[in-house]
Amino acid sequence: METRRVRETGPDLAFVARLLADGTRAGFCLALLDGRAWTATELARHMGVAASTATEHLNVLVRGNLLVEERQGRHRYVRLADPHVAELIENLAAMAPHRTPPTRSLSAAGRRQALAHARTCYDHLAGTVGVAITDAMTQRGLLGWDQGLRLTGDGENWLGGLGITVPAGTRRPSVRSCLDWTERRPHLAGAVGAALCRHAFDAGWITRIGTTRAVAVTGVGRRMLHGLLGLPDDSLSQK
Repeated sequence: METRRVRETGPDLAFVARLLADGTRAGFCLALLDGRAWTATELARHMGVAASTATEHLNVLVRGNLLVEERQGRHRYVRLADPHVAELIENLAAMAPHRTPPTRSLSAAGRRQALAHARTCYDHLAGTVGVAITDAMTQRGLLGWDQGLRLTGDGENWLGGLGITVPAGTRRPSVRSCLDWTERRPHLAGAVGAALCRHAFDAGWITRIGTTRAVAVTGVGRRMLHGLLGLPDDSLSQK
């Protein structure tokens, strides 16, 4: 008797997997974790592919709802569709085998070290510094992990004292742990992580390094993070 295979209804996980199964498309999504909008030309240059190839892949990602496009005049920009997509990409990056390409120059090695030390993960802080901030907030009782990650009452008061407000009434969770793909430990994400990162930029605690998503902690940032969270200076300065 012939056995008929019945296709189950529900989410088509394989569809999303196919979108990211191509190395170029995956590389585009990793680059867009800096939270900014890129042009097809910029992404093509970043991945070392032809502009026509980049456009073809970007069209696939837009149709698959992983990216959205914005047009300004003749220019077309793309960015990750929303924080949920960014969280998906970062979580998959943490699960993926870690490949270290051969270092061809001192500048390339420096960029890689800077990215591992401190970077933006879409709209929150990641890397060694991001994990250190999360650990320090936990040790001071600003974050609790007893029933899943949560912001404590002391944490709410701490944010209020800094003048940090977290948007309310959104579908986005207030706090969420994001597995850091370089540290392999969680850093703070969610609306609170985004608000804290935005404050760090606005207050001059951190600054971008070139056009990458790597950031550097400034002198002001080192003093403030030491005073507020007790972070030692050597954990905030790139070795």
